[in-house]
Amino acid sequence: MNQTLTNLVEEYEEGLCDIFPDSAAVDDDTSVPSGSPLIDTRSLDHSLVQGIAWTGSMKWVSQILTWVGSLFVARLLTPQDYGLVGMAAVYMGFVSLLNEFGLGTVIVTQRDLTNEQVKQLNTFSIFLGLTFFAVSCLASLPLAVFFKTSQLRWVLAAMSTAFVITAFRTVPYAILQRDLQFKTLALIEAIQSLIQAFSMVVFALVGLRYWTLVLGGLVGTVASTVLVWTRSRQPFAWPQAHSLKRALNFSADVLIARISWYFSSNADFLVAGRVLGKAALGAYTFGWTIANIPLERISTLITRLTPSVFSAVQSELASLRRYLLTLTEGLALITFPISFGVAIVAEELVLVVLGEKWRGVVLPLRLLSAYAGFRSIFILIPQLLVNTGHVKFWKWNCVATTILLPISFYVGSHWGTGGIAAAWIVIHPFVVLPYYWKAFRTIKLSPLEYFKSVLPALWGSLCMGCVVLALKILVAPAWALPFRLGVEILGGVATYLSVLLIYHRPRLTAFHEYLVDLRST
Repeated sequence: MNQTLTNLVEEYEEGLCDIFPDSAAVDDDTSVPSGSPLIDTRSLDHSLVQGIAWTGSMKWVSQILTWVGSLFVARLLTPQDYGLVGMAAVYMGFVSLLNEFGLGTVIVTQRDLTNEQVKQLNTFSIFLGLTFFAVSCLASLPLAVFFKTSQLRWVLAAMSTAFVITAFRTVPYAILQRDLQFKTLALIEAIQSLIQAFSMVVFALVGLRYWTLVLGGLVGTVASTVLVWTRSRQPFAWPQAHSLKRALNFSADVLIARISWYFSSNADFLVAGRVLGKAALGAYTFGWTIANIPLERISTLITRLTPSVFSAVQSELASLRRYLLTLTEGLALITFPISFGVAIVAEELVLVVLGEKWRGVVLPLRLLSAYAGFRSIFILIPQLLVNTGHVKFWKWNCVATTILLPISFYVGSHWGTGGIAAAWIVIHPFVVLPYYWKAFRTIKLSPLEYFKSVLPALWGSLCMGCVVLALKILVAPAWALPFRLGVEILGGVATYLSVLLIYHRPRLTAFHEYLVDLRST
């Protein structure tokens, strides 16, 4: 096994899967429509790297502002205030998917849309916003009766005005994404977070109670919409059914896929709460949250930018392969060691950070973390398929997943939260295999090439795991638990970095030099 991995490493280092080819080079099998200019991949690389830097830094700024504001506001409000808005959020989260209707994806993906069609889509977005605002106002009364909370009616009506506000933002925001204006979008997000946090603090200080959360969110939405419009003002035109038929069919497929994803991705929580009860749901939810930190904080940072990148090179197979392999390798290098590491030290981590009463988190955390690293790199595959015209394939696979996963979670629930978590490991690989088959066939990529892109992270994580397991045995159990956890973490980090430097130094050096070269241009 070790010899096989070593041989693969040597082949990988010899450049059989070079992710930094000459920007002007194009493979013989590259498919480019007649008369379509080739994309300047060096310029696109620069936009991507700059986008990651700006989006990452502004994301952390936004997160810090949100945390500070939320902690201050939480001291002035009550759990009942948050509970009331939480009831509304259940409804708002689902309807928001319907309100956007996949129009943003249409703008980013279908680059041949005419200016007239974009204008029509802009108007159609306003119609959608007004429609769902009216529907939500009508639904507010029965929802208030269902939750037995009269105040919910007016909270829902107020929060639903966001559908109209965001309708003015949908198309202009997508235009900025399509044009790779990542720096602008990152700054807008940071300014929105600042305005929203400040307004919520003011509203809480004047005693608006739960309206603090409602109005604070609306102020942030208005601020974001105004900022987007100042950078990408789009005109309107009356929608014509014959003109928008292809775009709306595409958006309908996107919408069905997203709704299916929404239900399948929340089915495990529903099963845990319905079958196992509140305590088990709390433990599972906490384990899921910790296990998916790499997915939420790292993968989503990248995947917010990649649709625009894949769209820009959607007709160039060589560039699609290059970006898929490069981004997969980068994500794996970061997420694999975190996911595998948390899985191995799950017990010590839970007991030190949360205490003995949260021991029920250990098993689901361990299982979910073990698989989270692979889920973090899979996210790129559906994006690639959508941007290469396979949205219907994505849609029907999402529908199938909505049927398969809930059944698996229910069967797994007979073994508690560990059984539900194990369903992800057992069933989800079969769910993603058709995606990989379709993607590899579409861009003419061999599975071996893809495996080589994750090999550095996989090899380093396996070595790290062996060292940490050895430390678990060697470090005296009588020693303080925080000290043992610290030793295991330090040993794992040192091992992972050492393996990368020993086996993959040429790759890391080439990557670093390429980034430096991009910054200098």
